[in-house]
Amino acid sequence: MAKTIGEQATELRIATFRLARRLRAEKADGELSDAHFSVLAGLHWHGALTLTALAEREGVSAPSMNRTVNCLEEGGYIERVADESDRRKVIIALTDAGQATVKDTVKKRDRWLHQQLRSLSPEDRATLAAATDIMRSLTTQ
Repeated sequence: MAKTIGEQATELRIATFRLARRLRAEKADGELSDAHFSVLAGLHWHGALTLTALAEREGVSAPSMNRTVNCLEEGGYIERVADESDRRKVIIALTDAGQATVKDTVKKRDRWLHQQLRSLSPEDRATLAAATDIMRSLTTQ
């Protein structure tokens, strides 16, 4: 008997979360929480931001983001710098160590996934490639 769309949705959600959790385990610095790495990755991909903009991007309050930024700053991953156009503003930017952590984590995650894909048949890899396109389209709807 064919599965209902509801059953398919549940199975896809579970499989997606399990894969995401497994990928998150592959990181360059095991001490960083997922939330902390998310901030570093956001700064890496989108550039330096104000505390308010960073909080909005991460969907947290400014006081919560300030605690996260303080922790990351103490760890040497980020720094606060004066905004060139408005000296009253402070911009949160990655340090070289923060950049390296993001790059190393991305490489580690890609390497792990590459190894997993190598163990699959060409047909299964083709199926996943098609599923990747479909999943990407779901996230843009």
